[in-house]
Amino acid sequence: MSDVKIAIPDVPIRSSDPTVAVAFGGGGARGIAHIHVIETLDALGIKPVAIAGSSIGAIMGASMASGLSGEEIRAHTLDTIGTPSSAIGRIWKARPRGVKGTIENGLRLGQFNIERILEAFLPETVARTFEDLKIATKIMVTDYYGHREVVCSTGDLRPAIAASAAIPAVFKPVMLDGKIMIDGGIFNPVPFDQLAGLADIVIGVDVVGYPSGVPGQPPATIDMMFGASQLMMQSIIEMKRQAHPPHILLRPQVHQFRVLDFLKAKDILEESKGVVEQLKRDLDAVFAFSG
Repeated sequence: MSDVKIAIPDVPIRSSDPTVAVAFGGGGARGIAHIHVIETLDALGIKPVAIAGSSIGAIMGASMASGLSGEEIRAHTLDTIGTPSSAIGRIWKARPRGVKGTIENGLRLGQFNIERILEAFLPETVARTFEDLKIATKIMVTDYYGHREVVCSTGDLRPAIAASAAIPAVFKPVMLDGKIMIDGGIFNPVPFDQLAGLADIVIGVDVVGYPSGVPGQPPATIDMMFGASQLMMQSIIEMKRQAHPPHILLRPQVHQFRVLDFLKAKDILEESKGVVEQLKRDLDAVFAFSG
């Protein structure tokens, strides 16, 4: 049984210099664009004092909090999911053992084991517990039967990451503390509200995107399902933005990619690189205002 607990309220940080906290949002493969944000913060010498993440944002956030640089995360991403042969090989190693297990668990919709897949793809240097992280981190998960958002911040890290990234209809849910947990983006797609008061400047990175396609042309069923999910999550982001607005909200150009387009990692990075200059401009403005 995992040792993940619900976070207790945090004490706001007080500092003579502006501090920064970052919320990395969910969006499946579109979240590869988070790498630009991490690299830019690295280049500017900015180390966040707190991180929050949902779904793939939990993966990226935990990697950064473990001490990996944006350059290292980019290299690992392109060497694994960005290379088809490597990605297929890792998925093969993560398959259920035995023919019976493959038939019963590996080939049905929503039955891929996210915990096994994460172990196959995560950098080995990603911490095992929250306490081993170099930056305080919150990971969002959704309690399916409890009908609520849960914030993980202590205990075993990797099961929490897996639960946060357990996209319904793609991956099996994850059991945490005897509860069925699924994708953290269901309740909190970009958890910048969880960072309120923890830093002078809060950055939210929204990679949820919007449905794409040809207006007037009905989308395929699977695209309709994920597109409807995007619209619902955008409505949640907007409500949270009105209640707890981040100082900076970034929206990389990733809407044209699907949630499972991981093999298009290079294309996603290329199309979303404009977020680098946007982040620099926004930070200049916010720092000037803070000064």
